[in-house]
Amino acid sequence: MQKPKKPVGLIFWTLFFIVILSLFFVNAPRIRSTLENTGLLDPSSPKNETVTSSRTPGAVPVETDTVADEPPLLPAEDSPPGTAVTETNPAAETQQPPVAEKTQNRTFYFIQVDGEGAILRIPVTRTIAASNSPLTDTLKVLLQGPTAEEKRRGLITLIPPEAALLSVQVRGSTAYINFSEEFQFNSYGVEGYVGQLRQLIWTATEFPNIADVQILIEGRIVEYLGERIKIGSPLTRNSF
Repeated sequence: MQKPKKPVGLIFWTLFFIVILSLFFVNAPRIRSTLENTGLLDPSSPKNETVTSSRTPGAVPVETDTVADEPPLLPAEDSPPGTAVTETNPAAETQQPPVAEKTQNRTFYFIQVDGEGAILRIPVTRTIAASNSPLTDTLKVLLQGPTAEEKRRGLITLIPPEAALLSVQVRGSTAYINFSEEFQFNSYGVEGYVGQLRQLIWTATEFPNIADVQILIEGRIVEYLGERIKIGSPLTRNSF
């Protein structure tokens, strides 16, 4: 009677699995470390998913969930590059005190008629704004006439109200004062002409560098004011 054959194949595979298991248990820590490093053991790792694109073939891909660009903050004009720009609150700025206006004291001459009808020349001192043309400033104020308070004192002007001052020049000690045509017409007659010339000449010669006045009408010398008052040459305080 034959002896049964031993299952050689079964013994071989049994020994093979025992060796594999032994190697696995011996290298288990290294295997686990390798798996953790690859993320295969991290349950929070996202699963690989296949994303199906809905783009049509050839279309340009569009990025989503992007933040819209905002206009950059530019430095103030003429600021050097890199200079920070700060805004100021005008209401919080310290207000500077107003610059005091320059003034000058000038003497003007107006007319007063006394109880006997005599025409008197009355000086008035005022404080007016100062500029680089003090004679022109003074004559402009003279042509405006007396103030309300001066009128209450009985002061008037005999310079025709329509007369306009066109220009003023000083050459040497003579002031050349140029008026419009209306300066020639005075409704008070001869006494009115003399009065308006006295107002003008005495006011202008209050300036120490002015000795006399040459009257011009529209830029030209006129021999007579009215019919009898000669103004073709420079006039002084002693001319009338």
